[in-house]
Amino acid sequence: MSNRLQNETSPYLLQHKDNPVDWYPWCNEAFERAKEEDKPIFLSIGYSACHWCHVLAHESFEDEETAKLLNEYFISIKVDKEERPDIDSVYMAVCQAFTGSGGWPTSIFMTADQKPFFAGTYFPKTSRGGMIGFRELLLMIHEKWVHDRDMLLKQSDNIIEFLKRQGTASSSSNIDLLQLAVEQYGQFYDKKHGGFGQAPKFPTPHNLLFLLDYYERYNEDICLDMAENTLLSMYRGGIFDHIGFGFCRYSTDEIFLVPHFEKMLYDNALLILAYCKAYSITKKELYLEIAEKTADYILNEMTSKEGGFFSSQDADSECKEGKYYLFTPSEIIGVLGQETGERFNHHFDITDRGNFEGKNIPNLLKSTVSDKSFEPFLPALGDYRKKRYFLHRDEKILTSWNSLMIAAMSKLYLTSKKEIYLCAAKNADSFIQQHLCEADTLYVSFHSGKRGVRGFLDDYASYIFAQLHLYRAALEQKYLDRAKKFCDKVISDFSGSMGGFYLYSKEHEELILRPKETYDGAVPSSNSLMAHNLFNLFLLTGEEKYENLAKTQIDFLTKEASDYPIGHAMFLKALLNYTKPPMKITVVLDEQTSKADLSLSLPYDAVVILLSKPTDEHPLKIGKTTYYVCRNQSCLPPSNNLQDLI
Repeated sequence: MSNRLQNETSPYLLQHKDNPVDWYPWCNEAFERAKEEDKPIFLSIGYSACHWCHVLAHESFEDEETAKLLNEYFISIKVDKEERPDIDSVYMAVCQAFTGSGGWPTSIFMTADQKPFFAGTYFPKTSRGGMIGFRELLLMIHEKWVHDRDMLLKQSDNIIEFLKRQGTASSSSNIDLLQLAVEQYGQFYDKKHGGFGQAPKFPTPHNLLFLLDYYERYNEDICLDMAENTLLSMYRGGIFDHIGFGFCRYSTDEIFLVPHFEKMLYDNALLILAYCKAYSITKKELYLEIAEKTADYILNEMTSKEGGFFSSQDADSECKEGKYYLFTPSEIIGVLGQETGERFNHHFDITDRGNFEGKNIPNLLKSTVSDKSFEPFLPALGDYRKKRYFLHRDEKILTSWNSLMIAAMSKLYLTSKKEIYLCAAKNADSFIQQHLCEADTLYVSFHSGKRGVRGFLDDYASYIFAQLHLYRAALEQKYLDRAKKFCDKVISDFSGSMGGFYLYSKEHEELILRPKETYDGAVPSSNSLMAHNLFNLFLLTGEEKYENLAKTQIDFLTKEASDYPIGHAMFLKALLNYTKPPMKITVVLDEQTSKADLSLSLPYDAVVILLSKPTDEHPLKIGKTTYYVCRNQSCLPPSNNLQDLI
């Protein structure tokens, strides 16, 4: 018998519709019932591709006895973090304050007024290894709620007050954040295996994008070394799917061999940007090949018929993490034949002993990465893999993540000069315009013919970011006009005092906190993206309001990042552009030059202003397409030959 989640559209919520737990979605009805029945609320936050969310569900939420405790003593609410990033952000901060760390599933116990008094992540069904069992926890909290509620309420007030202080505390600093960040990256850098810190290792491509930009501006070799070694190590390891392509979410070990097998749209979008940037600097073909393979995975596996991009693929098959991706030597030989199979096994480290739970994750850690002779055999192995096990895909289409992929496909078009990637970017943008946009209002998600709630700052910041990339790739004015329209919406509805932008707007439901997110996690913070957007809009339009807002945003984020700059890599990238602006090229088109030819001939990271007609300030020279190039507060004489100017 289905519970109250049966009519939801979120794939994550629908995964729990048949639980014996009497789940509510986040709604007023749940809070009103909690008040009427004088019960605390259990809030569970996760997402559909989350392995430990599945484990908790199988152990506890599908268990009749545990469900009985939840139904008798609590009002239970289930939230998809990807559809409600506002709720996720607020209560993830709560979880981190309580435990010192965070993650999903996020488990929150709170009052009917949404005030949290206990938090954690995964709890086993019964106590083990020093972890309290979920059933015991439920009984303990019920006991405290009945007999010592004042203690719980005092704890709740203390944590909320602490978080409010955290949200307003910013120290000013005159230190060179950019140089300090480079030094900090050097301290955490793993010279042997690439990446930063110890296991688990996340791709965090925005770190690499900053390092590549810094190398380009200052020619500091260590930055290029750190970025290249990491990019190569990730590709060679098992975190990259060498059969069907695309990157998994993170590596559980220091050598990038064993991934956490879920694949997320945002990781692959940001990694495409990073590999494109590496190629633009080094001209090493391998980086472009990796970017194209990653994009091809998205086009083959993660794109809807209407052009929108799906959210993720699961880590689990038949309740077993990674089962879909693993091979034995005999399986490979069975598909490819004895001779080819043996060579393939040797090249991709597939052995009888195995490298993961007795089976094998294909990888290139012991092989050369330049041998392409095996690529014709990959489709057969991919088909075999699909027929062997089912892999769940979250087909929810998210505005923010789609926007990051639109930006990535636009950059890949400029890098590869292949029209297919620009078409993919335009198709996804059309999907957003049709299904996730109404006038100047964006919406978070679309699934099963229904769109989700009004968009949050990350939706707007990412979509403006996408429009600016589309404008650079296609040189069509409509994309720049949209970027301005949605930026003005952000300024109107999300602006905060003392700089920065709030996560949710004045039109949204008010929560116990109204955060301004500045720290980069798996995706760049929306405030960092807005720093990019505002400064680029100033460069493209010359409008003073964007210049002033960009400066205010830079000042705000400089204070936020001063204690730990490498936690704000996307902002550092914006700061780098602000302090050393990119080349600015104003182009006056003649009637013979096409926008496509022009776009592909211009420098990769240049800011381009396209004029369809000459002006008094920018006339045509001898009637032909004319280039006006400026950099570092100085401009060169106009020319009909861009390469001569550069």
